[in-house]
Amino acid sequence: MYFKKYADNDYEAVCDFLIELNARDTSHINWNWARFEWMYEHPEFNKELIESIGLWLDDGNVVGAAIYDMYFGEGFCGVLSDYKQLYPEILDYACTNLMDDSGFSLAVCDDNTDEIDLVLNKGFIRNEQTENIMELDLEREFGAPLPEGLKFVNPNPVKDIYELSWLFWQGFDHGEDKQKFEKEEIATPRARRHFNRDLCVAACNEEGELISICGLWYNPKTDYVYVEPVCTIPSYRGRGVAKAAIHEALSRAKRLGAKRAFVISDMDFYSRLGFRNKYHYSFYQKQGD
Repeated sequence: MYFKKYADNDYEAVCDFLIELNARDTSHINWNWARFEWMYEHPEFNKELIESIGLWLDDGNVVGAAIYDMYFGEGFCGVLSDYKQLYPEILDYACTNLMDDSGFSLAVCDDNTDEIDLVLNKGFIRNEQTENIMELDLEREFGAPLPEGLKFVNPNPVKDIYELSWLFWQGFDHGEDKQKFEKEEIATPRARRHFNRDLCVAACNEEGELISICGLWYNPKTDYVYVEPVCTIPSYRGRGVAKAAIHEALSRAKRLGAKRAFVISDMDFYSRLGFRNKYHYSFYQKQGD
């Protein structure tokens, strides 16, 4: 068994570790291979700090990891169940190497009392931040209709980066001022390694404008899909467009072999779609020295 700092050629090994971790216990599903992949190519993820990620390996396989989440100061510490004795060491590493000026925080499932005890013993204090995972069984039929005049498309994340950025700008409530949007730096297009364009279902109007989107992430090594991102521009909300896009995407994932879907949310919107609360996570923070 040995420790190493992350290098780009460790990417698949980290994905495999997260897949194995959640295959054994889905209480860690708030951190999964798809979340790692989404974050890894996010324009706000600082890859200059990538070597700060710590990996613990046995026989060439990652069995534990400390990963920062988009920015330093928050992240994930995880270990396969056979190596749980490493968890205190992984926490110490994160507190030393992944802290920002306010310290380091991580989310722990409320069901994982052993992890909570270890975190508290390391001097972490629970704060007010929480996270919720919802689950949907895909053993059902999907097929919510699109409103008249709209159609499904599968945008290319590289070729259609401007259109997608404008959709996300509006859909995540940054406003509808296109001049202001265009003054911002448009994200550099990045190709994600396991991206399945067929599972990125968007709706466009008769003018060809993207108005809503549902992205799903699926790996044949798993039995689930991860929902990210979902949004609709304000002028089309309340018409069932997002519901139709989600149904279409889930239907496609089901045909690929997915049995369930997970989303990080506690919104009533997902409850109305049939998602049910699965896990609740509390955040614990340790202040810097």
